[in-house]
Amino acid sequence: MEHILMKHSFGSDNHSGVHPRILKAIERENSGFRVAYGDEDYTQKVLSQLENLLGGNCKAIFVFNGTGANVVALSPFVRHWESVIAPSTAHIIADECGAPQHFTGSQFVTVDCPDGKITSAQLESLFPYQGSGDNDWHHAQKRVLSISQPTELGTLYTIDEIKRLAQIMHSHGGFIHMDGSRISNAAASMGMDIKEFTNECGIDVLSFGGTKNGILMGEAVVIFYGEKQNPRNREIAENEMEFFRKQSTQLYSKNRFIAAQFEEYLKDNLYLEMATHANEMAQYLASRLSEIPCIKISKKTESNAVFATLPKELCNKLLERHYFYIWDESTYESRWMCSFATRKEDIDNFIEDIKQLM
Repeated sequence: MEHILMKHSFGSDNHSGVHPRILKAIERENSGFRVAYGDEDYTQKVLSQLENLLGGNCKAIFVFNGTGANVVALSPFVRHWESVIAPSTAHIIADECGAPQHFTGSQFVTVDCPDGKITSAQLESLFPYQGSGDNDWHHAQKRVLSISQPTELGTLYTIDEIKRLAQIMHSHGGFIHMDGSRISNAAASMGMDIKEFTNECGIDVLSFGGTKNGILMGEAVVIFYGEKQNPRNREIAENEMEFFRKQSTQLYSKNRFIAAQFEEYLKDNLYLEMATHANEMAQYLASRLSEIPCIKISKKTESNAVFATLPKELCNKLLERHYFYIWDESTYESRWMCSFATRKEDIDNFIEDIKQLM
């Protein structure tokens, strides 16, 4: 059977290939021998580089993929009689086949967030008064808040919003997790170092993504244990998280190949270069779509995702030529993702096809 690649896909940034520098880094590492499971100096050196990027006072480990990162990140912080709070659109709720619930054995409480962002008022409403529900064995104890940066709807939390959410959770003895599958896109859009909206805002644990931004395989989990975090974090980082990684089948024997990718990813800010390009392409796509009266941008374009509504007939015809997802079938709101491999030419061709179909 002939192998045919699809046209440029706007379905997901996961549909793109691997950045050439990342592939070369894997090839360079593919010689000689190293001790398995990351128990050697090279992998530890790269993990230290990542920890330094994130401001120190933290511990990072490598895992296979995004779902695995979220499972390993959440598992040490929530027990079976406790619960995780998350927006209803969160990846851990809608797109991970119940893996976080399965591995934690905990209840997940969802909050309706039209822009993908839970507000401090919504979070506080789950704690009607200080200590409410605490130590009442009739109720699952609310222990972890999980937010995504950017959200599944492409929107971004501000520094002040993250700080306030962290303060609320810490005031109730809880924790805050950030799903950063597109963390580099957030940093590029905000013009900030990642540590500024994670470690310095009180985030307790971070899923640090790479595969949506040019890496072949591998993500990281980072636990922070500075003054702004829950005091229990250091104990979890030093004595528990690696057991959860192993038990959830996320410990890769040839960890050196994840390390090689991350070393190149961080070198000369390649991660930011790729994310900046993807964000710029999303802005360009949104501007070109705005030329078409029947298409309405439906969400803020703050990262590398563009959401818009379009007529049903046009949407169905367009799907015959291009790959993308219908996000809401009731309104034909669609999502178009840009990646480091998206070119203006791809977007221009896409727009021309829309105009021809009209």
